[in-house]
Amino acid sequence: MIFSDITYIRPDLTRYETNVDQAIQQFIEAGDYETAKQAFERLDHLRGEMSKYMKLAYIRHSIDTKDSYYSGENEYWDHHTPLVEQIHNRFYQALLTSHFRSELEEEFPATLFLFAEDQLRLLDDSVIELMQKENDVISHYTQLIASAEITFNGKTCTLSELSAFFSDPDRAIRKGAHEAYEEFFVTHEQDFDNLYDQLVHLRHQQAQNLGFDNYVDYGDRLMNRWSYDRDALRAFRQFIIEEVVPINQTLYRRQKERLGVDTLLHYDLPLVYPKGNPRPQGNDKELVARAQKMYHELSSETGAFFDQMIQQELMDLVSRPGKQSGGYCEFIDEVQMPFIFANFNGTSDDVDVLTHETGHAFQSYLSRWIREPELVFPTSDTAEIHSMSMEFLTWPWMDNFFGTDSEKYKYAHLSSALQFLPYGALVDHFQEEVYTHPNWTASDRKKCWRELEQTYCPERDYRASEALERGIYWYRQGHIFEVPFYYIDYTLAQVCALQFWKRAIVEHDPTTWEDYLAICRIGGSQTFLETVALGQLDSPFDREKMRDLLASAASYLSDVPESELQ
Repeated sequence: MIFSDITYIRPDLTRYETNVDQAIQQFIEAGDYETAKQAFERLDHLRGEMSKYMKLAYIRHSIDTKDSYYSGENEYWDHHTPLVEQIHNRFYQALLTSHFRSELEEEFPATLFLFAEDQLRLLDDSVIELMQKENDVISHYTQLIASAEITFNGKTCTLSELSAFFSDPDRAIRKGAHEAYEEFFVTHEQDFDNLYDQLVHLRHQQAQNLGFDNYVDYGDRLMNRWSYDRDALRAFRQFIIEEVVPINQTLYRRQKERLGVDTLLHYDLPLVYPKGNPRPQGNDKELVARAQKMYHELSSETGAFFDQMIQQELMDLVSRPGKQSGGYCEFIDEVQMPFIFANFNGTSDDVDVLTHETGHAFQSYLSRWIREPELVFPTSDTAEIHSMSMEFLTWPWMDNFFGTDSEKYKYAHLSSALQFLPYGALVDHFQEEVYTHPNWTASDRKKCWRELEQTYCPERDYRASEALERGIYWYRQGHIFEVPFYYIDYTLAQVCALQFWKRAIVEHDPTTWEDYLAICRIGGSQTFLETVALGQLDSPFDREKMRDLLASAASYLSDVPESELQ
């Protein structure tokens, strides 16, 4: 069955609630473990079916936010998702208090019980209406971003398409592209401020109603941080400031000299090479065909998986008006296959997102044996290891996409991995400050962003942009609006992915791929640090090991002569 043929119907929630309650009652009243297990499996199926319809509605709305039918379905789920979660909490309560809990714990992952505990802590009647309003505000943000149609260079562009000009070798063009991009956010500045102000207050009230000191505590619980706490994240952010920022400043000094500019301004940063950044050769269909060949050569598992993704048309990759921004992967429960969403724009980002989201998709494909909907994907800190590592594990095939520019692509890609770390930490630090100070004004938040930006990303010289100097860059970071406290997970995963890069590319360790497969197969059945250990990786919180890792990456980059980067 191809994706467009998968039937979506709006479920009857009254009937669903009745069916779930009946199965829960059978689970509670079971006289023996086998009977309880049958009811448990029935609940998995019911919840999987519900999840399937919710995800289909989300995917189809994101593909075309102008589609009136799926816009209506999106509004419906904004309101009803918290009600579905409330129904599921009855299952979690029954699971945690089951007479057969010891038997269940022997057969089912411990993370299921940890997840249940978190969900019960994060939801009750006092926050339902607040969650519904939060969902509505997030949808308004998503639609506002998707509405952007900006005329530049004689073409009407989405934000994704416009960003392709950011790395144009002509400085005037990239400056103009940045100005046009920023103008959209300046025009809607009050809208973004109002939307975020609503989100901060709605989220703070949820946390208060549930007995948390603030939304920072709530947010970490929401992200299921079972292996570490906020203090560990603060220490990791500080490590990035101390160890990564100096490495990046060396990279930016090389870039400034390479580009031959007196001052590296903010609109120069995306251009790595004076003649232009490597661009993939071919349109979206040709890139997919090359990826298919690559995945067949990488392993039998990835080859079979990617064939199925193509056959079932489970990818939507091309940017167009009205399409939601960004990229993601969703696993469609009961269909038992993932879906990849992206916005190709003709830059190397197309290859990055294709390998990144395929990493997510491949992991969920290998974890289809897990019947619990909440555990097919792991927690986001773990999930991003699969995606970011896939970007590096496919390096040997980059000449298929970039030809003679493949080595330049690799240099830029590894550099960007290091340069991302401070930005990822910045986003987390900013949100911690915002939710610790829920009564800040919009100008307070912008001032905070800019001050933190100068610490984490001192290379950002905004003398050519009053708006960015005021601190509005974060408007474009959808995670801040849509999935708070997710972003630090990318940084934790990035240093894990860099370990796979080192093992595969530098050390040519023959066990690397099998370790990657091992962590893909377990889905969310283990915690973050348990998964890291299974993959024969070092903990991101081990400062000495991370310092050695960074030194290896910095050394690799410094060994590339400038003569090869022109």
